Amino acid sequence: MLRILACLAALMAAPVWGATSDPVSGNAVTARLLTVENGIGSGRGTVSAGLQLDMEDGWKTYWRSPGEVGLPPALSWDGSENVASVDMAYPAPERFEAFEIQNFGYADRVVHPLTVVLERPGEPARLALTADLLVCAEICVPETLLLTLDLPAGGGIDAASAALLSDWIARVPGTGDEAGMTLGQVHLDEAALTLTARSDTPFAQPDLFPEQGGFAAFDAPEIVLSDGGRGLWARLPVLSGGEGPLDVTLVDGDRAATMTATLADAPPPRPAPGDAIWGMLLVALLGGLILNVMPCVLPVLSIKLASALQARDKSPARIRTGFLASAAGVLAFFAALAGVVIALRTAGVAVGWGVQFQNPAFLALMIGLMVLFAANMLGFFAFDLGQGAMTGMARTEARGGWGGDFATGAFAAVMATPCSAPFIGTAVTYALTHGPVEVAAIFGAMGLGLALPYLAVAARPGLVRRLPRPGRWMKIVQTVLGGLLLLTAIWLVTVLATTAGARTALIVAGLAVALLTGLAWRRRAPLVGGAGLAAMLAAALLLPAAPVAATADAGWDVFDRARIAPEVAGGRVVFVDVTADWCLTCKANKRLVLQDVDVAAALTGTVALQADWTRPDADITDYLRANGRFGIPFNAVYGPGVPEGIVLPELLTEAAVLDAIKRAGAPG
Repeated sequence: MLRILACLAALMAAPVWGATSDPVSGNAVTARLLTVENGIGSGRGTVSAGLQLDMEDGWKTYWRSPGEVGLPPALSWDGSENVASVDMAYPAPERFEAFEIQNFGYADRVVHPLTVVLERPGEPARLALTADLLVCAEICVPETLLLTLDLPAGGGIDAASAALLSDWIARVPGTGDEAGMTLGQVHLDEAALTLTARSDTPFAQPDLFPEQGGFAAFDAPEIVLSDGGRGLWARLPVLSGGEGPLDVTLVDGDRAATMTATLADAPPPRPAPGDAIWGMLLVALLGGLILNVMPCVLPVLSIKLASALQARDKSPARIRTGFLASAAGVLAFFAALAGVVIALRTAGVAVGWGVQFQNPAFLALMIGLMVLFAANMLGFFAFDLGQGAMTGMARTEARGGWGGDFATGAFAAVMATPCSAPFIGTAVTYALTHGPVEVAAIFGAMGLGLALPYLAVAARPGLVRRLPRPGRWMKIVQTVLGGLLLLTAIWLVTVLATTAGARTALIVAGLAVALLTGLAWRRRAPLVGGAGLAAMLAAALLLPAAPVAATADAGWDVFDRARIAPEVAGGRVVFVDVTADWCLTCKANKRLVLQDVDVAAALTGTVALQADWTRPDADITDYLRANGRFGIPFNAVYGPGVPEGIVLPELLTEAAVLDAIKRAGAPG
């Protein structure tokens, strides 16, 4: 397959059209034959072709081993001319579950690569295919489709067809060595298939598809990862037995390998929990601690600084309880976030770090809260805090309540999520590739790291007394901090413009200005603030999101995952940058590294692809998952020297980027 990819890329520069059959539609599927060549070249003995199947929404077709029910495709090439044989490959399947029944196959689209061997090389040929398919949704419908394609003598290579076919060839499972995966101990009895496997890189979202003859069927696997995600243990209950050799297809994102198992006499033991998690908890703790100095959190910490200045003359006990309340707010948010993540994963929903900033309603709420906090810092209103109030947290300590302290910590945790500090990506990936216990533990450790500054002051409340006494200078500081919060609100408005469209952003911005004006005029927060927040949320929820086309910065092409393999096969270096308007770490990488003179010069010699994840995008999400990531920033470099790619650190450096580009460009 790799040789085929290289040949396709080397030949596809000619501006010609590949041969394509007329599409034939059934009840829920449309099929066509396509070839990379628009004819049979002189002396050519094989033809690179594909069978493309496009299913209607909600329909699927089946893999060569369909699972508990279903049928694989049955193809007949009777009636073909000058065709000795046709070999069809199967891209890695997806797992479908309906009514607790496991099935394997493809939804939306699949292109099966075909290798056509000619009887008489260099002479015209005719492909005549009768395809019997089973497509299913709530019901199953058998389809019989008749396709023909004539290939005259002569011709060249079509770049578009070559790229499409290359993409699907890359999805066909290879050997374990090619995918960087190996099978370990494998045991099969009447009850279950139990096995271990290893990976050169950490598994992200592995799945297993065993095959044993035509009648074997297995239930969904229970998977346990160990050794930092590089070790895998799995147990699959046997639903019906089979005969013959046991093959296991192991799929992990865009990596897949089919390996023949050698059966052992006993099942491998389940890994003992806790070996790897202690080190990962330390990683999560350090990541949470570093979040305190990331730009996302600094505006909220300014509120705590102002309240700390006001609490300077309070008793040590009062200072301690206030900072403990803030720490509790941080931990409570991370506990709630872990619960939401566990619930969403149980429901099969894709989750990632910071994706709530893709939601217009969430952004509108954050803009409103930022305006309220800024107005409070600027002295536009002052009121006694009720139990559930969140907007007067900077004044609360002077009035004896702890609700604002708690809210300060919770809000700091919320604002931390669009930032990715060192270690955060590693910790989140570990959590989201393990079970609920690990999710809760990792998110709790991150929360503890973010809360450490509050806990440090709570342990030594005398530190607050070393701050200068409040005075006129404090008003200046509060004004500056209020301005910073307003700048944060403006930044969120720009993110909302990209997420929901300019009209929604302008309306929310206008409501925010009206809210700020109303607070300054009325000097009362509850009525004006509540009405303002309700209006902004209504605007974000009720106004339809304007369609926003995928874009990229000047000098960058819009990300297309299908371009990577053919560009690399053609000898070019590909640099991928996954970014978002709400990702401040991404902006820092761009400003400090990617726009550096030397780095920018190096990037001009690459195929630079930029993926904008400001809005939800399933293709980008799948690409991140395939690389074991659940948040951004994410940067990777591909090339002849490293066709599998080099994943760069979350915080880029000039040296790391230049070294990766150099290594990728070196011949393999």
